[in-house]
Amino acid sequence: MPGRRRAGYHSSVRALGVDVGGRRIGIAISDASGVLARPLEVIEASGPAQVARVVEAIRRAAAEEDGLGVVVVGLPRRLDGTPNDQTAAVTAFVETLRTRIPQPVVLQDERLSSVEAESRLALRDRDWRSRKKKLDAAAAAVILQDYLDRDSGKLAAGSWQRTEDA
Repeated sequence: MPGRRRAGYHSSVRALGVDVGGRRIGIAISDASGVLARPLEVIEASGPAQVARVVEAIRRAAAEEDGLGVVVVGLPRRLDGTPNDQTAAVTAFVETLRTRIPQPVVLQDERLSSVEAESRLALRDRDWRSRKKKLDAAAAAVILQDYLDRDSGKLAAGSWQRTEDA
């Protein structure tokens, strides 16, 4: 049965990370143990189509054998922790997303995630055009990995925080 483990197996489920941008959305996925995050895809969409495309990605991931337990969305903030010009748009995106999917949606601080993702990609790929295509998914993986590292053990236990104090 999709989204469920067979009897006798550990019942861990995956987490999906989302990095929301104006034109592109990065998607990352964790392994079933909730230890490692990896980039999955970049969705090219803007406006109302963004939520619909992300919902599709979430449903695909949830239908796979390892299922999906939580969706982690990066919350943009300034370096001092105050909201920036994208914070309200991402918060509205999250509120809409919560009405369309059964999984809990949590916010994770995304400060410097794109900088870290760019640094990691630059180590392996010299072509900036190639890196640019992968950057959003890599940033989503950084956001998701930060969440997994911070909340290690909670994913398998099914205990997710739904707070905005990421």
